[in-house]
Amino acid sequence: MTAVARRMLGRLVGTAFGRAVLACLALAGWALWSGGLFDGPVARHVRASSVYAAPGVDLDRAAAERVVGNRRLVVLLMSPGADLREACADTERATGGTLVLAMSRDGDDWDTYGCSRVGGDSPRDIGRSMVTETVISQGADAFVDRPIEALKVIVLNYDRLVRTGLLPDGARTISPSLPRYLLAGGAVVGVVAGAAALWLGGRRAGRLADARRAGRDARADERAALGAATAVLAQQIIDLDRTGGPGYLRLAGDYVGLLDEVSDPDSGDSVGRLRDRVEELSRRASDLAADAAAGGTAGRNRARTRGRGRR
Repeated sequence: MTAVARRMLGRLVGTAFGRAVLACLALAGWALWSGGLFDGPVARHVRASSVYAAPGVDLDRAAAERVVGNRRLVVLLMSPGADLREACADTERATGGTLVLAMSRDGDDWDTYGCSRVGGDSPRDIGRSMVTETVISQGADAFVDRPIEALKVIVLNYDRLVRTGLLPDGARTISPSLPRYLLAGGAVVGVVAGAAALWLGGRRAGRLADARRAGRDARADERAALGAATAVLAQQIIDLDRTGGPGYLRLAGDYVGLLDEVSDPDSGDSVGRLRDRVEELSRRASDLAADAAAGGTAGRNRARTRGRGRR
């Protein structure tokens, strides 16, 4: 492994995501191995079936399945000359807890090989296994040309062994391996967690969108109020246009500068500060209007006084 590859692997393992990926890969490999990834065709077939018939063997498979039923019995009907011991050994992991009988036609008889996978390794269990492997095929040679009838005889022998206590009673259970349960559980948890995350994310996105919309509406209202205040200020300046004077000119210049900032949405000043400036200019305009009104009244009074004096 090169230094670059080692560094990349170290970075991957050093993160939570990388460790999760490696754990998923290990679990998937375990599931594939325990699920029969490396099994042969016979073992893969008998994982979910009680009867296997090799290619070329004339057998009604559906009828054979009905004959065996759900007993803890697996029958392998192999081609003539097949290695029955090897066929039985190949199904070891796929037929746990069952009695396996491999058989093939040998002239006018059945060549049989039994392997019991019921019980443990104690001397008593080994003795029982030897008896069941010997008894299970007795009487089947009478039906070499009729494999279904031979299967019926084998089933009768199996039931007799169950009644004598040499084989445990009960049905064969075919269940997925533990990694498959873990993968299924992980998938369910992932779906639920993903749905919950999407729901929570949707709610959060909705709240953010609602907050943004409320902010936009508030800014729009502030802009509308600012526009109205600016229009009032403009009318005040128009009314002052007749008075003239330096105060009016400064006010008009400040208004023009403020108008540029009000019309620019990217202005650095906030709407609140612009409102304050508009109100300040409006107060100045009011003061100028009041001064102009007071000056006009004083002038008229002086004119009246001079007129009375001439009389």
